[in-house]
Amino acid sequence: MTISRRGFLIALPLFVAGCSSTGLNSQTNYAALPDEKFPLKQVPIDKIKPELRRQEVAYETTHAAGTVIVDTPARRAYYVLGDGRAVRYGVGVGREGLAFAGNAYIGRKAEWPSWTPTENMQRREERYRKLAGGMPGGPNNPLGARAMYLYRGGNDTHFRIHGTNQPQSIGLAMSSGCVRMMNHDVIDLYSRVEVGARVVVIQA
Repeated sequence: MTISRRGFLIALPLFVAGCSSTGLNSQTNYAALPDEKFPLKQVPIDKIKPELRRQEVAYETTHAAGTVIVDTPARRAYYVLGDGRAVRYGVGVGREGLAFAGNAYIGRKAEWPSWTPTENMQRREERYRKLAGGMPGGPNNPLGARAMYLYRGGNDTHFRIHGTNQPQSIGLAMSSGCVRMMNHDVIDLYSRVEVGARVVVIQA
């Protein structure tokens, strides 16, 4: 099949629009959120590496829909949709020796959560001891816009999946063991995941 030059020129705008739709959808995922308790600005899509942007992907797994899978070596998290599909997110993970591994479940969820450093964190670093009384939720809080608390056997593991006020840390291993996400992404995951949902954290 051949196409005339005139036909090509007519079709070209449609072709370009089709190519740009993915970028448009990606930018929509990171649009301003003015209705948040602490409004979030739009994140320019060119500030997020393509491989770290939220997107629905093909993902084969034996885990049930609704499961959250954190692939620590790959710095990715997946919310399993079922039928071979998942929502993929870029994440930041714990430094070597501080990372969580294995199975857990979401014991509770919180919006713009307060934060108190764990006793281990306070022992390790003086700056955390100054926050022993806790830090209220807000844009300067290291848990960001949302937190999902990981439990095992009815007990809080003190590991969380949470937002961050350091978006540049996404894709890196530099946290104190928790899984951190961009605030726009953690809000999306929070809206999908249920309390009691299974979480699987894969280590190398």
